[in-house]
Amino acid sequence: MTDRHAELDAALERVITAARDHLAAVKAADGRADDDEVWRAYVELNNASNGYDELLLDAFGEVTPWDVEAIDPDEADRQFGVGIGGVDGTEAEDPHPQIISVRQRRDYRVPSVAALLRLADAARRTNPGDGDTAAVETVGEAVLELMQAGDGSLGALDIPELESLDGVVVVAEVATPLDPEAYEDNDGTGPFAVGAEDRVVDRLDEHAFVDLDDDLDEDEDEEGVGIDAGLGEAPGQSSEPADRR
Repeated sequence: MTDRHAELDAALERVITAARDHLAAVKAADGRADDDEVWRAYVELNNASNGYDELLLDAFGEVTPWDVEAIDPDEADRQFGVGIGGVDGTEAEDPHPQIISVRQRRDYRVPSVAALLRLADAARRTNPGDGDTAAVETVGEAVLELMQAGDGSLGALDIPELESLDGVVVVAEVATPLDPEAYEDNDGTGPFAVGAEDRVVDRLDEHAFVDLDDDLDEDEDEEGVGIDAGLGEAPGQSSEPADRR
């Protein structure tokens, strides 16, 4: 047996071994997505198939049905990570980690304080939470109660008892994440202040909802005025029917 034949036989054995290892990894993963061992076995099978294909082409001018390109495992790990656990089983490192801070303010008009308090009272009775069943007495307390009874976001305040006014959203790149415990409960500015090392990316202004039906009614009224004016009586003419006697 020539060296060329021995090299081909060894390359074929690597393909067979890699295929068996890949199948074993797939079975062990049992359908689990982004499994590290499946990814490693896939790379080994791919590269073993590519190596055998190139040797066969060089030795005999023949090719396999496998149309694959070699994969650099280290480069692939750097670009895509390995599964959900990174290259070494830990979280994949990002050379450019960032922290994004989104800060939102929205104002509301309270058409009826009594109606808002009744709604918050009902929410508290339905979900007492910490066991507090005392009556809701202030607008601020009512708003907090409604947010806690909802999903905790401003979306919980999209209710008829509150009329949404303008708002603003600020997106900033910050150096350190927020630590709520670093501020007093009555500190309403500290958690929202942009630090010297932080960079505001942009600000989005939110404008109060405009009732398109009202605008349409106004447009129709204006058009009606124009039509009436255009069909008015000409000078010297009367709207009374002519005397045919």
